[in-house]
Amino acid sequence: MGEENKSEANKYSVIVPTYNERLNIALIVYLIFKHLRDVDFEVIVVDDGSPDGTQDIVKQLQQLYGEDRILLRARPKKLGLGTAYAHGLKHASGNFVVIMDADLSHHPKYLPSFIKKQMDTGASIVTGTRYVKGGGVHGWNLMRKLTSRGANVLAHTLLWPGVSDLTGSFRLYKKSVLEDLISSCVSKGYVFQMEMIVRASRKGHHIEEVKGS
Repeated sequence: MGEENKSEANKYSVIVPTYNERLNIALIVYLIFKHLRDVDFEVIVVDDGSPDGTQDIVKQLQQLYGEDRILLRARPKKLGLGTAYAHGLKHASGNFVVIMDADLSHHPKYLPSFIKKQMDTGASIVTGTRYVKGGGVHGWNLMRKLTSRGANVLAHTLLWPGVSDLTGSFRLYKKSVLEDLISSCVSKGYVFQMEMIVRASRKGHHIEEVKGS
């Protein structure tokens, strides 16, 4: 089967957790559609009861793009990042799942490189790293960058997972692998991403990295 046919056979479910992302969600969805023109995909927005009208914007996007392409799977309140991914995963119809933030720290222009890397290597996980030449995080202040870098250094020292950016939340997973990892993880919030990639490494999953911001 050629590369083109393999791409056509795959479907990608893009899970985007939101909370008060009214000003960003339309742009992030537009950019996903712009950069994934030749790919079968759906966007699953998991909104945790945003009071700013995020869900109203998503409903307008559904009218524009179709409810089969934009899925709104709302929850009543903030319940944590890990459970947001688990909630979105229940509604994912793709055989691959992308997780990304809605705050524009993850630019959808990198999505084709995630997909290409997975197809070229057969990886179970492709993770976006901020620590390669030309990488960086738009809109992050110095303290957040230092905190992220410090967490990665600490995790590398203690855990040796073989991945440069453990705290990043811009990743492509085989759906079956993500289901397995989420069912194993116990962390919530920021540490959740780190536990996911460490567990994946220890389970022997093939992990690749690409520039992700």
